Amino acid sequence: MELRALRCFVAVADELHFGRAAERLHIAQPAVSQQIARLERELGVRLFDRSPRRVRLTEAGQRVLDAARTTLAAAGQVKIAAKQVPTTVRIGTAAGMTARLERGIDALRERAPEFDVVLVDLPVEARINALRQGDLDLALTRGVGSVPGLTVLPAWEENLLAVVSGRHPAADGAPVGLAELAGDTLRLPAREHDPSLYDAVVLALRDTGLCPPTGRPVGTLQDTIVEVGSDPRSWTVLSADQVAEIHSTRVRAIPLEPAITIAGGVIVAADAGNAAECAVAAFRDEVVPHRP
Repeated sequence: MELRALRCFVAVADELHFGRAAERLHIAQPAVSQQIARLERELGVRLFDRSPRRVRLTEAGQRVLDAARTTLAAAGQVKIAAKQVPTTVRIGTAAGMTARLERGIDALRERAPEFDVVLVDLPVEARINALRQGDLDLALTRGVGSVPGLTVLPAWEENLLAVVSGRHPAADGAPVGLAELAGDTLRLPAREHDPSLYDAVVLALRDTGLCPPTGRPVGTLQDTIVEVGSDPRSWTVLSADQVAEIHSTRVRAIPLEPAITIAGGVIVAADAGNAAECAVAAFRDEVVPHRP
């Protein structure tokens, strides 16, 4: 008997509706129906009375429900106990988070010195999917407000900066308005690569009524810097943490006026509990050392 089947059974028993149960579990409705049918065959009883207008538990279903809840609760306690002494923490990340990761990992190790860290660099959607599937323990993101089935915890906020060639007229370092850059070619990553950054910049431009020409979408952070540095009439927008990792002498990072910010956060499983609070404390802007 699989825990997955019991979770489907409890969800349908709570909702008394296969469609709502499927939405709650973030799976397709036919998959819920298949799990219930398999469980009924395995137990040799009918768990639900179904009609086109309603779903209700049978007497056998009522008896099985209490046992199913107890079994799932026990499985949850086993999972919690296993996580109390973690040997590996898998963190989903992306380019431009090196310093924050170093600070955060140091802070986590102050609380629990005995664990290994595995960093997994993935696009944001892949990070979220990997976390949902249990392949990651937590993920750092920018600009993600909510994710169905997961918990998003705000942890920091970054300024966005304009990045231009050292030969660009705005390269003297003084704060620059978007209107002053709107005549040049804007180079942004494709939206599917970094939707949060893309949306933050597009929204800021929309609010000003500006419509700068856009060039071919850029790829990695390194490629972006090289391409913008080679073209004095192009520009891009990066977060402050990303800018901190630029080592090229051919580009300049300029503060925007008015400022544009992007929120950063930690995404964890919905049942992460105290581990979520520890992660946020570790990766926020100002890390307070743990005192036993």
